[in-house]
Amino acid sequence: MKNSRVTIKDIAKELGLSVSTVSRALKDHPDISVETKKAVVELSQRLKYKPNMMALSLKNSRSNIVGVIIPELVHYFFSSVISGIQEVADKHKMRVIVQQSNESFEQEGEALDAFSDGWIDGLIVSISKETSTYEHFDELQAKGIPIVFFDRPIEQDNVDSVVFDDYKGAYDAVEYLLKIGRRSIAHFAGPASTHVGRERLRGYKKALQDNGIPFSEDLVLYADSFEKGGAGVEALVAKGIEFDAIFTCNDFTAMGVLKALKREGILVPDQVAVVGFGDEDIARMVEPPLTTVRQPGREMGRVAMQTLIDKIDKVPTKERVHTLEASIIVRETT
Repeated sequence: MKNSRVTIKDIAKELGLSVSTVSRALKDHPDISVETKKAVVELSQRLKYKPNMMALSLKNSRSNIVGVIIPELVHYFFSSVISGIQEVADKHKMRVIVQQSNESFEQEGEALDAFSDGWIDGLIVSISKETSTYEHFDELQAKGIPIVFFDRPIEQDNVDSVVFDDYKGAYDAVEYLLKIGRRSIAHFAGPASTHVGRERLRGYKKALQDNGIPFSEDLVLYADSFEKGGAGVEALVAKGIEFDAIFTCNDFTAMGVLKALKREGILVPDQVAVVGFGDEDIARMVEPPLTTVRQPGREMGRVAMQTLIDKIDKVPTKERVHTLEASIIVRETT
C-alpha cells in the first residue's frame, strides 16, 4: 500500500470488512455501528486514503470539481473572492480549479474550452474587460453545466449573478465628497464595456444631479490602471481644468493619482481629495492612507459558491441576482 494509491478494498481487507461496509462507514451511514465507523475512519486517516474523484464522477455523474475563471489572479479583490469560494467548497468537500483570462476575451474563451468537456460540476466567472459578446458560454450551458457570474455579470436574462451595488457605492462616495465641501469632482472611470464601469459612472452622475451640481464631460476620464491614473491627472492639469476631488474606479488607479498629484505639487487632501474603490491592502499602506469604497470580496465568493452549489443540487430559488452592499472607509485622503 505504500507504493500505490490506497483504495477502499485495502481498508476493507485490513479490517476484515466488506467493501460496501467500508464505503457506507466513510459516508457516515446510519446502518453502520459507531465502533465500525471509528475503526474505518482511523485506518483511512492513517493510510492517507483519498477518494478517487474520477471514479466517483463516473458512478455518480458528479466530479465534485468546480471551475473558476477570473480576470486576474494577482489582484487582492479577486484573490479574496477565491478565498470565499474555497471556504464554501471545503465545507462541501469540493475542489476548485482556477483559470485566469488576463483581461483577454480570447484567453477567456480558451479557459472555457478547458472546462467544456463536462468534467466540472459548475462554473463561476467574472468576465474580462474585452468581453462584450457571450456566445462562448452557450456550449457549457447547452450541456447543462450551471454557471454563476460575479462582479462583472453578462447582460442576459435568466443568468445567476452575484454583484455589488456599484451604483450606490459610487453614489455614496460622490455624495460624501460633496458633504465635505468638494464641488469639482473628477471621475476616473472603468471601461464603458463593463457593467461595473457603467454603474459607477451612473452613480457618480446621479449624485451630482441630486445635489444640484452640473455634470461636466471634461471631468470624466476613462482610467482604470496605475499608469492611466497618473496620466489622467497630468491631462487635467495640462488642460487647466479645475478639480478639487477625484473619485476613481479602483484603488490602483487612485495610487497613480496620488503619485501624480504629489509630482504636480498638489496637496492631498488640502487641495484635492481622493476616493478609490475596492479597499485593497495597499489602500491602508499608501501615504496618506486612501479613503475608498470597500467591496467585501470574500463574502462575494461565499455567496457565489453557495449559489452554484444550489444550482448543482437543483435547489429551487427565485433570486437570480444577489446584490451585496459596499461601504465607505474614510482615511486620510479626504
